[in-house]
Amino acid sequence: MSESSVTRLSVFKTYKLYVGGKFPRSESGRVYEVSDSKGKWLANAPLSSRKDARDAVVAARKAFGGWAGATAYNRGQILYRVAEMLEGRRDQFVREVADAEGLSKSKAAAVVDAAIDRWVWYAGWTDKIAQVVGGANPVAGPYFNLSSPEPTGVVTVIAPQESSFLGLVSVIAPAIATGNTVVVVASEKSPLPALSLGEVLATSDLPGGVVNILSGKASEMGPHLAAHQDVNAIDLTGADADLARDLEIAAADNLKRVLRPRTEDFAESPGTDRMTAFLETKTVWHPTGSLGASGSSY
Repeated sequence: MSESSVTRLSVFKTYKLYVGGKFPRSESGRVYEVSDSKGKWLANAPLSSRKDARDAVVAARKAFGGWAGATAYNRGQILYRVAEMLEGRRDQFVREVADAEGLSKSKAAAVVDAAIDRWVWYAGWTDKIAQVVGGANPVAGPYFNLSSPEPTGVVTVIAPQESSFLGLVSVIAPAIATGNTVVVVASEKSPLPALSLGEVLATSDLPGGVVNILSGKASEMGPHLAAHQDVNAIDLTGADADLARDLEIAAADNLKRVLRPRTEDFAESPGTDRMTAFLETKTVWHPTGSLGASGSSY
């Protein structure tokens, strides 16, 4: 029998969660079937549990200090590296997005290119957003009064359900660009591009725990994340109206910042709204002093 006549068995991909820089299966051992727009089976995705969500928050909190303390320039370098790695795996993501969203190859390619460009765009903002939202404040007295932005902390994100990749990038990138760490609940219907993104992040110099990606039911994990006392903010973009209302109520328990769902076209220029949504403003007062006998001050 010639070698060319031998039929190879397909090597199916095993999709896993991305938590703390590692790739665990769900601790529950559960999976669910993911199909394309025509109902064809694509893969089994992990069905995350409450325990997986708690583990992701622990990883995000552990990573927060180092990520928030990194220079803005360094964060920009790392976000640009993510774009580089995505560019190298472009064909894979085009295929996954086409299957997930029922798009032609050309339209899926445009979506993936836009997502790569979105990483580059936010990479450029990391060391500039402080100049936009911070600055020196005029005061009537012998003081300097300076305001500067600081990250909110651990942010939970309910990712967009229909825009499985461009929408996903559009909610993750601005949150981490400003120094936050995130726990993302991927699109339940189309989680595969998100889970593959975890493989890119793991090889992009991004510290483990800065981004944690869970797949499964937002209705199951969302309430636990919204009520979690070590989560500082929640982005409800991908939640339906009923779930968003319940999660917002749960989030009020420890005064989380909440970004409510809104109608968005992720293909449009994003602006700075998503970066400023998860920033706090620190204002410092510092007395001026005298510079010698002339009495001039600084």
